[in-house]
Amino acid sequence: MTVKKIIAVIPARYQSSRFPGKPLAMIAGKPMVQHVYERVKQVGDIGKVFVATDDERIYNCVRSFGGETVLTGECSCGTERVYQAAEKENYDIVINVQGDEPLIHPRMIQELIDTMLDRKAMMATLCKELKTMEEVMNPNIVKVVKDLQGDAVYFSRNPIPYNRDNIEDIRYFKHIGIYSYSREFLEQYVNLPRSPLERAENLEQLRALENGYKIAVAETQYDSVGVDLPEHIQRIEEILKHET
Repeated sequence: MTVKKIIAVIPARYQSSRFPGKPLAMIAGKPMVQHVYERVKQVGDIGKVFVATDDERIYNCVRSFGGETVLTGECSCGTERVYQAAEKENYDIVINVQGDEPLIHPRMIQELIDTMLDRKAMMATLCKELKTMEEVMNPNIVKVVKDLQGDAVYFSRNPIPYNRDNIEDIRYFKHIGIYSYSREFLEQYVNLPRSPLERAENLEQLRALENGYKIAVAETQYDSVGVDLPEHIQRIEEILKHET
């Protein structure tokens, strides 16, 4: 089997309506983006890791801790920023890990790579089963439904599927927003206009589905806690204290 060249890009933008400068927020003595970078670097199959940002403050921060980084132009979503950063790189598969996921487990990234390779997918992502209806009903948690082959049918902030008859064995899955793409797919994706469903749900992965592309979805037992608001920092630090 031909060995695939795999790289990883961490898109990290400065502007955020709820938490400006989020990638630079200090967590347990390190900027958030450094936590993400160091975890991605632990994945042995990844040959190169770099941060893609639109802001010199983040660029300089990454350089200060010895990380690789590149400045990008204006982008409508993280996938477009990944493309801009990786465009001149030599790779077969690129991994997209968001810059606000300081607890991302390296094993999750490896599961994503294995799924991409085993299923010969053009795009892949992860999901984790939700255990409470409070999580299912939370619009801040994106849900995904899969077909019998394990490919995504739809993503939504609403509870999906709708359990009309209260069937007991219906499972709900949280979408974990890390992605892998083949070079061929990524080049096609960025040339597609934003789709109606993508705009409605504000979920960039719907652009792929709405244009007829398949997204392989692997179920993981790991979870990741993203940072959306400044008050989430304390929770992340508490989890880090007890992490083994």
